[in-house]
Amino acid sequence: MRHHIRLLPIFFACLLASCSSTGIFKSGTRITSVRTTAYTHGESDHIIYGAKTAVGTQLKYGNVRSAAADWSVYPVGTIFQIEGLPYVYQVDDYGSALVGTNTIDLYKPDKATMNAWGVRNVNIRVIKWGSFSKSLSIMKDRKGYEHIRRMVARIETSS
Repeated sequence: MRHHIRLLPIFFACLLASCSSTGIFKSGTRITSVRTTAYTHGESDHIIYGAKTAVGTQLKYGNVRSAAADWSVYPVGTIFQIEGLPYVYQVDDYGSALVGTNTIDLYKPDKATMNAWGVRNVNIRVIKWGSFSKSLSIMKDRKGYEHIRRMVARIETSS
């Protein structure tokens, strides 16, 4: 039994490698010095949305955590990990202040945790890139907002 436990990391590495070759996961792109900030659903500009993401799901704060970004840089569904932290983050939200900044905003469950994070430059590894087409699909009916129009224009220009 002990021998089988030692083989688990090798098994998972092989599983991820096979997923990579089939296109389920793209190889881990490392991005250095990414500016990160933090937000919470209790902030005045987020209260109207409650604990919901731009996708319409509950904000997550467990092993998988919600993150907000400029969807023309990190499209919805992008999954990444911050080097040195055990959590996985999923881009499922956006924010008007993020567009054009290359900043990722990490969801925190309360203001104290948000303030403790502050602003940090971190290295991330993208486990899986999200979908620009899904980003456009979600934003198509929200073009009344300037930040949405900017993200849509940047995605359509780069396509």
